Amino acid sequence: MCDSIQMKYLEQLKRVIADLHSAKATWIESVPVKEEFQGQIVWEGIVEVFDVENHPTATRCYAWSSPIERSRKRKFFAVLHVPPVTSAKDAVRAAIVQEYKTKL
Repeated sequence: MCDSIQMKYLEQLKRVIADLHSAKATWIESVPVKEEFQGQIVWEGIVEVFDVENHPTATRCYAWSSPIERSRKRKFFAVLHVPPVTSAKDAVRAAIVQEYKTKL
Protein backbone atom coordinates (compact mmCIF):
# COMPACT_ATOMS: atom_id res chain seq x y z
CA MET A 1 0.00 0.00 0.00
CA CYS A 2 1.57 3.23 -0.98
CA ASP A 3 -0.71 5.70 -2.77
CA SER A 4 -2.15 8.67 -0.89
CA ILE A 5 -5.76 7.42 -0.88
CA GLN A 6 -4.69 4.11 0.64
CA MET A 7 -2.49 5.91 3.19
CA LYS A 8 -5.43 8.12 4.23
CA TYR A 9 -7.60 5.03 4.58
CA LEU A 10 -5.01 3.34 6.81
CA GLU A 11 -4.81 6.50 8.93
CA GLN A 12 -8.61 6.44 9.31
CA LEU A 13 -8.44 2.83 10.45
CA LYS A 14 -5.68 3.68 12.94
CA ARG A 15 -7.92 6.40 14.41
CA VAL A 16 -10.82 3.95 14.67
CA ILE A 17 -8.59 1.47 16.51
CA ALA A 18 -7.40 4.24 18.85
CA ASP A 19 -10.96 5.43 19.50
CA LEU A 20 -12.48 1.97 20.04
CA HIS A 21 -9.62 0.20 21.78
CA SER A 22 -7.34 2.95 23.13
CA ALA A 23 -4.37 1.40 21.37
CA LYS A 24 -1.70 2.67 19.00
CA ALA A 25 -1.77 0.73 15.72
CA THR A 26 0.94 -0.09 13.19
CA TRP A 27 -0.11 -1.49 9.82
CA ILE A 28 1.25 -4.97 8.99
CA GLU A 29 -0.54 -6.30 5.92
CA SER A 30 -3.70 -6.44 3.81
CA VAL A 31 -5.63 -9.71 3.69
CA PRO A 32 -8.39 -10.53 1.18
CA VAL A 33 -11.42 -12.13 2.85
CA LYS A 34 -14.49 -13.72 1.32
CA GLU A 35 -17.16 -14.85 3.76
CA GLU A 36 -19.95 -17.08 2.49
CA PHE A 37 -23.07 -18.45 4.17
CA GLN A 38 -25.28 -21.10 2.55
CA GLY A 39 -23.59 -20.54 -0.80
CA GLN A 40 -24.07 -16.77 -0.80
CA ILE A 41 -21.29 -14.20 -0.41
CA VAL A 42 -22.04 -12.29 2.79
CA TRP A 43 -18.97 -10.06 2.71
CA GLU A 44 -15.95 -9.74 0.44
CA GLY A 45 -13.14 -7.26 0.75
CA ILE A 46 -9.76 -6.43 2.19
CA VAL A 47 -9.07 -6.54 5.91
CA GLU A 48 -6.14 -4.50 7.16
CA VAL A 49 -4.05 -6.13 9.86
CA PHE A 50 -2.39 -3.99 12.52
CA ASP A 51 -0.11 -4.63 15.47
CA VAL A 52 -1.40 -2.76 18.53
CA GLU A 53 0.47 -1.33 21.48
CA ASN A 54 -0.78 -0.50 24.96
CA HIS A 55 -3.77 -2.83 24.89
CA PRO A 56 -4.20 -5.11 27.93
CA THR A 57 -5.32 -8.26 26.07
CA ALA A 58 -4.41 -7.97 22.39
CA THR A 59 -1.32 -7.34 20.29
CA ARG A 60 -3.11 -7.40 16.92
CA CYS A 61 -6.26 -5.89 15.43
CA TYR A 62 -8.19 -6.40 12.19
CA ALA A 63 -9.84 -3.34 10.64
CA TRP A 64 -11.89 -2.50 7.54
CA SER A 65 -14.85 -0.49 6.38
CA SER A 66 -18.01 -1.32 4.46
CA PRO A 67 -20.48 0.92 2.65
CA ILE A 68 -23.72 1.74 4.44
CA GLU A 69 -26.78 0.91 2.35
CA ARG A 70 -28.43 3.93 0.71
CA SER A 71 -25.65 6.21 1.95
CA ARG A 72 -22.34 7.63 0.82
CA LYS A 73 -20.92 6.91 4.28
CA ARG A 74 -18.99 3.87 5.44
CA LYS A 75 -19.12 1.84 8.64
CA PHE A 76 -15.76 1.11 10.23
CA PHE A 77 -14.83 -2.08 12.05
CA ALA A 78 -11.88 -2.82 14.35
CA VAL A 79 -11.85 -6.30 15.87
CA LEU A 80 -9.15 -7.36 18.30
CA HIS A 81 -7.14 -10.57 17.89
CA VAL A 82 -8.51 -12.25 21.02
CA PRO A 83 -9.65 -15.90 20.83
CA PRO A 84 -11.88 -17.05 19.26
CA VAL A 85 -10.83 -14.31 16.79
CA THR A 86 -7.41 -15.40 15.53
CA SER A 87 -7.50 -14.32 11.87
CA ALA A 88 -8.89 -11.69 9.54
CA LYS A 89 -11.62 -14.12 8.44
CA ASP A 90 -12.59 -14.76 12.09
CA ALA A 91 -12.81 -11.00 12.64
CA VAL A 92 -15.20 -10.57 9.71
CA ARG A 93 -17.33 -13.48 10.96
CA ALA A 94 -17.47 -12.00 14.46
CA ALA A 95 -18.55 -8.61 13.09
CA ILE A 96 -21.25 -10.20 10.93
CA VAL A 97 -22.60 -12.18 13.89
CA GLN A 98 -22.57 -9.07 16.10
CA GLU A 99 -24.43 -7.01 13.49
CA TYR A 100 -27.00 -9.78 13.09
CA LYS A 101 -27.54 -9.93 16.86
CA THR A 102 -28.02 -6.17 17.14
CA LYS A 103 -30.68 -6.25 14.38
CA LEU A 104 -32.77 -8.85 16.27
